[in-house]
This record gives sequence, C-alpha cells and structure tokens, in this order.
Amino acid sequence: MDEITIRFFGKEPGRDLQAPVLIEGLPGVGHVGKLVAEHMIRELGAEKVAEIESIYFPPQVIIDEDGTVRLANNEIYYHDGGDRQFLFLVGDYQATSAEGHYLLADAYLDVATACGVTRVYTLGGYGVGRLVEEPRVLGAVNRPDLKIEAESAGAIVSRDEPGGGIIGAAGLLLGMGLSRGVEGICLMGETSGYLVDPKSAASLLRVLNTLLNLSIDPSLLEQRAEEMEHMLQKLVDTERVSQDEELRYFV
Repeated sequence: MDEITIRFFGKEPGRDLQAPVLIEGLPGVGHVGKLVAEHMIRELGAEKVAEIESIYFPPQVIIDEDGTVRLANNEIYYHDGGDRQFLFLVGDYQATSAEGHYLLADAYLDVATACGVTRVYTLGGYGVGRLVEEPRVLGAVNRPDLKIEAESAGAIVSRDEPGGGIIGAAGLLLGMGLSRGVEGICLMGETSGYLVDPKSAASLLRVLNTLLNLSIDPSLLEQRAEEMEHMLQKLVDTERVSQDEELRYFV
C-alpha cells in the first residue's frame, strides 16, 4: 500500500474538475467543520469524485451498516452549480502523526491546485471547555487583506484567539497553500469540545454563507442542536434526581 493513494471516479482534475474554491471539513473538535461540510454536500447535491487512503490514518477499518468493512478514508466531493463550482474535503480521520499531517496536506493541495483552486475555506471547532449558549465564530487568514472580508461576514479575527494556533489540516492548508498562491480563511466555531456540536456548526454555516454568497438553510443543524440540548437536560435532571436520592438515604 502506498503512503497516500488518491483514487478518482471517472473525473480528472483540470479536465473534468474545475473549481476556484475548496471547503475542508475533516473531523476535529466538536466535529463542527465536518457537520457543516457534510450538510453543504447534502444540500447542494455534491457528487463524490475521489477517495483518499493512507497509511497515516488510524490502523483500522470502518464497519458499514450492512456489516461489511472498508478501509478508513477521506473523500472529495464536487459541486457544479453552473456559475459556481466547489470542491469539498471530508472523511473519517485526520493523520495520526505530524509527518502524516504535512504529507496529506500537501496531497490535498496537489489536488486543489490541479483543479484550479485559488481559495480554501477550512472549518473546525475551537474548544473552550464549557457549554456555549451563543457560539462565536473565530477566524484566521493567510493574507492580511482577507481579515476585513472575514470580519464583515461575522467572524472574529484576533491575534489572541484561538490560543495555541490551529492544528491539523485546517491550519496547514492555509500555511502551506500560501506558497502555492492559494489564499485561505479558517473558520472555527466555539464549542465545549466534549460533544458533537450542531449549534456551533449552524453559527459557522451562517458566516460561511455570507462569505460565499450562498443561502444554505441551517435549520436542520439547529434542529439537531435543539434535540441534543434536550437530551443533555434530561441527563442533567436524571443526575440531579440520583444525587437527591443518595442524599435522602444519608439523612
């Protein structure tokens, strides 16, 4: 098995696949970016055009609903809206090593530049260690002139946030893309970091809609957020009842 294998299905970069924008939503904190990108793929009806397998992914297989297994992989989707084309990068995992992160980011950029990508939006979550009622969307850019654009769309671009930098594909695609002439904006929704966070994803989607001049409905994400909040409240109430019963036992 090669270190990285990218398998296209009938469409070739540059010939059949041309897009100025790549949207990355690989798994990360709160799965915020993954939720947004996969929601956009469904809403736009994007087509899967490639699978990526790598020895830098975890050494395991994924068990599908019918009980069959497949290698862990990432996927590239393509949407051609006539006057608007997008590539999406989503999937099962990010790399398990620092070397793998760099090599995979380089491979993703190879595909992007072959398809004519000139801008990348990387999506993720920013863990704050607590539940957030109104998640902010933090931003980072790889060119100073992009800051005003990101802030005008509702993102907060600050030197101090997020602290510690941006780990994984969300950061490397911006840093490594710059030398290839690919400008980039990273958007990170505030999230507790403990759970999958559709509320943060809905906040991020609204900012991305503005940046891309799209109107993708976030209501499904908001509905999932309400359902999750309801389940969390039930857990809290159950725990409170359990604690009260224990206290009565000792009185």
